[in-house]
Amino acid sequence: MKALLIGEYREGKLLDNIYELVAFAGKLGADVSMVLVGDAANVPKVNGNLHLADVGKYGEYNPSAHRDLVVEAVQKENPDYIVFPHSSYGWDLAPRVAAKLKVAQVSEVVGLNDGNLEVGSCNAKMRRTVKPAAGKVVVTLQAGAFSYQGEQQGTPTISPLEVTGSADVEFIGYEPAEAKDVDLTKAEIIVSAGRGIGKKDNIPVIAALAKAFGGELGASRPVVDAGWVEHSHQVGTTGQTVSPKLYVACGISGAIQHLAGMKKSDFIVAINKDKDAPIGEVADVLIVADVLQFAPALTAKLQG
Repeated sequence: MKALLIGEYREGKLLDNIYELVAFAGKLGADVSMVLVGDAANVPKVNGNLHLADVGKYGEYNPSAHRDLVVEAVQKENPDYIVFPHSSYGWDLAPRVAAKLKVAQVSEVVGLNDGNLEVGSCNAKMRRTVKPAAGKVVVTLQAGAFSYQGEQQGTPTISPLEVTGSADVEFIGYEPAEAKDVDLTKAEIIVSAGRGIGKKDNIPVIAALAKAFGGELGASRPVVDAGWVEHSHQVGTTGQTVSPKLYVACGISGAIQHLAGMKKSDFIVAINKDKDAPIGEVADVLIVADVLQFAPALTAKLQG
């Protein structure tokens, strides 16, 4: 079995999400080869064939050219899996590659089940298992779903990668994200509300705990989608990625998208009635309790 991993190069740097793709290939037990539009001075620390295209010639993003470069590498490697990060780069490029190759695409893979692909469903509340009917498949991986263990090491065998043809899109540059009301990326303490708090009227309970800690109020996606708090408070892959000294998760089960946005916190406390909630796998301390009883008691203790 072979996996062709598509690296992402942004503002002159190779993004670390390439190692999440490596972790996915490792769980599959697949041999690894890679594609990167970048430069030889900044390549993945992984063994295997690296098909390297010159970023000076093809740009950091050029839809038709990058698609053709990946397709060219596919013809050389004949992989079973063509693997992209589930990022803006992967969202745009993966379907172009799948259409060109006339193969299936599975988006936002969050796990593996007996070698089959797991994806979220029902707004990530459930998972379903997908098995492509054809032998070759394009996949995108949800950020944080596959973690690379150990030190990054290895030296790829580099082969130049080129295609002919003119570009139909000119890459101008990157536009900074719109300024947020709350910049959680700079907060040292974040207390986040999840769906487990029950209703919008209970948000002040969590906000009071955040204030008692001297921190900021965060939230999971379901809380934001329900209109309980503004999007600027959302933590996760579709919100803000944070790394505070202390992260307190209140009534948050721990969907992959949320964990990817906060798992680099120095210390994680989770308050949840379900002792088996996925958040417990990353928490340093899991408090099995009703958050609406525990949070006010903790707030009173901190204020006293």
